[in-house]
Amino acid sequence: MALPSSEIIVQVEGITKAYRGVPAVKNVDFQLHRGEVHSLLGENGAGKSTLTKMMAGVVEPTSGRILYHGNEVRFASPNQALDAGIAMVFQETSLIPSMTVAQNLYLGSEKFFNRLRGTYISAQQFLQSLNFPVDPAAMVETLGAAKRQMVEIARAVHHNAEVIIFDEPTASLTPEEKRHFFALIRRLKASGVSIVFISHALEEALLISDRITILRDGELVASGPVEKFDRETIIAAMVGRTLSGELYQKRDEKALRPPGRKVLSVQDVSMSNIVRNNSFSIFDGQITGVFGLIGSGRTETFKIVSGIYKRDFLRGGAIELEDKPVRYLVPREAVRDGIVYVTEDRKSEGFFETMSIAENLFSGLLAAGKEKSAIISLKEMRALAAEWTQRLNIRAINDNARVVELSGGNQQKVVIGKGLVQEPRIVIFDEPTRGVDVGAIAEIHHLIRKLADNGLAVVVISSYLPEIMNLSDRILVCRQGRMVEEFSPAEATEEKIMYAAVH
Repeated sequence: MALPSSEIIVQVEGITKAYRGVPAVKNVDFQLHRGEVHSLLGENGAGKSTLTKMMAGVVEPTSGRILYHGNEVRFASPNQALDAGIAMVFQETSLIPSMTVAQNLYLGSEKFFNRLRGTYISAQQFLQSLNFPVDPAAMVETLGAAKRQMVEIARAVHHNAEVIIFDEPTASLTPEEKRHFFALIRRLKASGVSIVFISHALEEALLISDRITILRDGELVASGPVEKFDRETIIAAMVGRTLSGELYQKRDEKALRPPGRKVLSVQDVSMSNIVRNNSFSIFDGQITGVFGLIGSGRTETFKIVSGIYKRDFLRGGAIELEDKPVRYLVPREAVRDGIVYVTEDRKSEGFFETMSIAENLFSGLLAAGKEKSAIISLKEMRALAAEWTQRLNIRAINDNARVVELSGGNQQKVVIGKGLVQEPRIVIFDEPTRGVDVGAIAEIHHLIRKLADNGLAVVVISSYLPEIMNLSDRILVCRQGRMVEEFSPAEATEEKIMYAAVH
């Protein structure tokens, strides 16, 4: 690995950011050299995103200073930072949903005589050069999380920025897409671009980084060249303890939960050309893992089950809940029957960001029709929030914190809590640990196992194979809109599952 130049591009000195008097980042020093990949690691709420947002002009520091090319800077907006040469690719994408991919890509750099066709052609060429399979004419609102992420990355690269900050860029990408992304990182690095890489995937950070900095509770706890670190030392620095045997182990045949009563039967369900004659069953007291590449129809299938999408009217197949045929027109009907879908896109589908944790959790109760009183009791709402904040270990600045003020992992816990207050009998988790740190992953996994132990039917859709293999009692593989293979985690290997997903 080529060593980066010793030229310091960005220097952060003694920077602090406090929200309502509570520091999210405390007195941190950070250096970024020219042409290096510098990974920023830490648990959710450790201050990684806050630190980088100060560098990118999204939030203003409370104290401390930022030097760019040796000059002190204070960006008033992300646009100002971008003009100076610092771009940030956000974990939750900041694209305009009602515009096409090409329009989002060239937003802000339009020519006076802009021909739409020319824009699409150049966008097509640019996306192909990055190996991103995205249609430039597609509306952003029709894209899944992975493709939105690709457009976001492409937009940062397109601006020819000197410094690019990636916040969880690979969270929703498949292994193949990740390979292309890392090749892109290497190309950018070779051309002298400096990269800050925030990730919860420690293996990725160790693979791609020149240097690593670790934050814990807003403070810098370790920093140095990548050679100084391995997985164990990183985890110990991040969480203050080791989680070595806790996260991803191969399942033992004897430890697998046997199937209980068949609670859901899906037969020949179709929706346009995305879901094609899909059939499978879900059982009580068992975790069913669903793996598939982006575009395989796995999310869409379960959105049909939970009433978010509608299957074809003619020849759309049948869905039976406890041997009774059901056809949901809206999600509320499914929720009232006990089917809860925990979304992968927490920002746009998962919560009300300007509301408090208590209000979000209570909205889950209201949606399920569990709250019979016409008058909402604040006392009841606060008691509900206190119970679930404790059960899920949600960390917030204070009791009234809005969900938008929480870190990604704690937001995810709110989305999960909002689903669980509805007392479901089937819980569908779509990418439950996307953009979540190792400590929170262990907590979410523990919660999922507990639900299955309590007799619930649990579905986990995930792109991360170790997660699927570690959590599941049975594994379904989805390809081209249907379940094509079923495995037992005791005999499955990552290679076998991936082969089934591709061939």
